[in-house]
Amino acid sequence: MSPQESAVTPAPTAESRTDEELARGLVAGDEDCLAAAYRRWSSLVHTLAWRSLGDAREAEDVTQQVFLGVWRGRGGFRPERGSFGGWITGITRRKIADALTARTRRLAVIASAGSSLALADPAARQPEAALDRVIVLHELAKLPAAQQRVLRLAFYEDLTHLQIAERTGWPLGTVKSHARRGLCRLRGSLQPDMGG
Repeated sequence: MSPQESAVTPAPTAESRTDEELARGLVAGDEDCLAAAYRRWSSLVHTLAWRSLGDAREAEDVTQQVFLGVWRGRGGFRPERGSFGGWITGITRRKIADALTARTRRLAVIASAGSSLALADPAARQPEAALDRVIVLHELAKLPAAQQRVLRLAFYEDLTHLQIAERTGWPLGTVKSHARRGLCRLRGSLQPDMGG
């Protein structure tokens, strides 16, 4: 084999690397290794999230948060503490727990806001207004977590889309999409009740 032939031997692709090689590349800041890790592990992460949360969109959000956590926390990976896959699974469990905690908090805030509105608004003491509030809160609780969060920040905290993007760290377009989809779903689920 000539020196020229040995010089053009292709480097292994990120997909062909072992988990240990991917982890080393990731720790070194190699974005190709992050992409390969995502391709290798995202379906498992999504499945774990979906089974725990029972919501495909929420599972997608958790999957994105996990790999964002993998990238941001790459310097904290220690192979002596466990496998690369185990590390990603640990991040997944924490992000699922965070999503469940956030869901519980959102539902408590919505319930609290609904009861606060009932006390503050004299018209809210009417039975129809109370029923309307319960229906809206019930339908809001059915929305995916991200849509609930955006709508809660918009309505209860009176934040603009830009302020919501800054608070959540999500791109402005994502915030607008969550708001639009959430409002469309609410409108669709509430319209039959509004007509009667």
